[in-house]
Amino acid sequence: MKNQQGGFTLVEIAIVLVIIGLLLGGVLKGQELINSAKVKNFINDFKTVPLFIYGYQDKFKALPGDDANVTPHLGSAATTANVTLLAVTSSTQGNGRIEGSYNSTSGTDETVAFWQQVRLANLASGGTAFTTPKTDMPTNADGGRLGIQSTAPIKTMSGSYFICSDGIQGKLAKQIDITMDDGNTEVGSVRVAAGPYAGTELTAVATTAIVDGNTYIVCSAF
Repeated sequence: MKNQQGGFTLVEIAIVLVIIGLLLGGVLKGQELINSAKVKNFINDFKTVPLFIYGYQDKFKALPGDDANVTPHLGSAATTANVTLLAVTSSTQGNGRIEGSYNSTSGTDETVAFWQQVRLANLASGGTAFTTPKTDMPTNADGGRLGIQSTAPIKTMSGSYFICSDGIQGKLAKQIDITMDDGNTEVGSVRVAAGPYAGTELTAVATTAIVDGNTYIVCSAF
């Protein structure tokens, strides 16, 4: 009696390997598209926030968050929306600076009031109640905090205002710098630093020292 052994032919094995290759290629391409979409969202954040400032200044001749006449400017909007304007305690309102840290959770900081005021002015979307500021503050495509401040968050960085977005993977942070600036994360108008940010200037991280899987803070000056 002839003993037959079952098995795969070389053709069958080749077909399986081709299918596996196609599946892996599809997964990698899909991940690449997701990362590309995230980078575009991050960049859109950096480009959109200045428009809120210009729009508010055009409408009220004041800086959002720093508006010393916010009640007459937005009082009716707050009443209509059934919300209360944040009581900013800064003694420097009206000085042309947005005081506080971009990632503040205090409703008395201008950096938090900035978001309530641009939203009540119908320049940005989002909640306006700010009964718990942390939950009403905007986030980026990866869930990290997005904000603005007037104090340089990273050493030697210059500008009037600084938009910062945290929780961004290293590989995406590098791509943001390449697209928006010079590709060097240590210099220029876009810089990358390791967090967390606690009000003290951080040191920019060199492009070659950035770990793709680690998360960083990306800041853009204007």
